[in-house]
Amino acid sequence: MRRVLIVDGEPQLLRALEVSLATQSYAVATASDGSSALSLASRMPPDAVIIELELPDVAGTDVITGLRAWSSVPVIALSARAEPADVVQVLDAGADDCVTKPFAMEELLARLRAVLRRSACSGGPRPVTVGVYAIDLNACTVVGDSGRGKPVRISPTEWRLLATLLRNPGRLVTGHQLLRDIWGPGHDEHSNYLRIYISALRHKLEPDPAHPRYLITEPGIGYRFEPSGGKAR
Repeated sequence: MRRVLIVDGEPQLLRALEVSLATQSYAVATASDGSSALSLASRMPPDAVIIELELPDVAGTDVITGLRAWSSVPVIALSARAEPADVVQVLDAGADDCVTKPFAMEELLARLRAVLRRSACSGGPRPVTVGVYAIDLNACTVVGDSGRGKPVRISPTEWRLLATLLRNPGRLVTGHQLLRDIWGPGHDEHSNYLRIYISALRHKLEPDPAHPRYLITEPGIGYRFEPSGGKAR
């Protein structure tokens, strides 16, 4: 059964979508705001997300950007704006499709089937190895000794940070980009957040957290995931 997360601040539409998808044998989770959606998606990764762009707490495009920091899950945006420039903005934010409101439920279901087919055909990324740990970014699991050890518990925020670095192996990701993508606009100066969470990840994944080999700090700039376990920083 495919899992679909529906995000909408309008209770009646949220309920209508939930019922319609459930009758089509989807396992449905719902969220009424962006913060709840990101938290729920990180705890129970869905197979697809349907999100209204006008949410009560943050813009839907910001939620999509947040999802894209750590997940390649298919996203369908629902928008009352039909102008081409608006659709382009949504797609550039990371959505796979954009449905203009009002819409026919049959059309939305057909588009959902389409993005799920494309996702299945493309396949998921292989687990990433960090030292003795195998990390599955789709399943959100960390297992020691290439699958023989016990799972490592990673918090939702740690997941978003770790996934962003692991999806960019060998590439420097600036602190500003990480703060914006994970905590949202207005957090550019909160670099202490990154130090705290990077330290926590190192204590869980690095063989010697005081001399990290995989989660590397570029002083004053940002962080980098070194797949081969490079020089400690």
